[in-house]
Amino acid sequence: MANILVVDDSAVDRMLAGRLLQQDARFQVSFAENGLAALAEVRTRLPDVIVCDLQMPEMNGLELVAAIREEFPSIPVVLMTNRGSEEIAAEALRRGAASYVPKVRLADHLCDTVGRILKAAAADRMHSRLMHSLEQCDSRFRLRNDPELIDPLVSHIQEMLCCVPLGDESERLRVGVAVKHALWIAHHHGNLEIPLNGERTDDDFQTLANERRHQAPYYSRSLTVSIHISTSETIFKIGHDGPGIDVSQLPPQLETAAVDRSWLRGFVLIPSVMDDIRYDDHGRTLCLLHKAAANDGAELEWE
Repeated sequence: MANILVVDDSAVDRMLAGRLLQQDARFQVSFAENGLAALAEVRTRLPDVIVCDLQMPEMNGLELVAAIREEFPSIPVVLMTNRGSEEIAAEALRRGAASYVPKVRLADHLCDTVGRILKAAAADRMHSRLMHSLEQCDSRFRLRNDPELIDPLVSHIQEMLCCVPLGDESERLRVGVAVKHALWIAHHHGNLEIPLNGERTDDDFQTLANERRHQAPYYSRSLTVSIHISTSETIFKIGHDGPGIDVSQLPPQLETAAVDRSWLRGFVLIPSVMDDIRYDDHGRTLCLLHKAAANDGAELEWE
């Protein structure tokens, strides 16, 4: 059973998040009233994941993310955000938070988000001793119209990333989460041609995606994933068979729009993790580059 530490100065919000997590048999929940209390709790008992409010007195979510990353880099932090704090959440992602969930969507997404983070963290530990011996790996996958293959591919990538000195374990986890978002972007907005500028609810979006997976011409399309991983950098090139993805069609206030439309969240998270992003072949290939920690000052080089 995974131990989840919930941190929020609001007793009501703290209990709400705790009850949602306690309904899942995978989670055991503990609580802290603020960032300083959370640090004291972590030093006593290491949690598997921290779920914290962004805006708190004494030590806010940004400061807690920085402190956890400095002292306990293997513990992922998931932020809970209020309306109006989306830009701060994006900054927290840049500083090392693993993900975020708007408070208005906790019931829909909190357990799933924590579960995905735990799954990615577990995959990262698998075969880590062997993967630390890897010096370079180049591979290419073609994923047919089967979204269930995305998680196994991300798990495979997490294992290979052990050879890359990314600074700490949480950064490796963040890279894996970013790649997963990129794969879903290529699947949804490339192969399934779901527009970026629609105002669909999450339920409507998922309904449309499920319908199109079984319709022509979408059902016959594939994703091609080229992976270059070495001790100095990682490069991911994710191609799709649909028309190009036109990111100029994204909502102008992207962070705000992503509060109610979780399918936009990848466009917020990916730039906070990767050193460079490109849309090649007129938007048909999404390219992500992340340098090793030792190469942070090096010039970006695409292969």
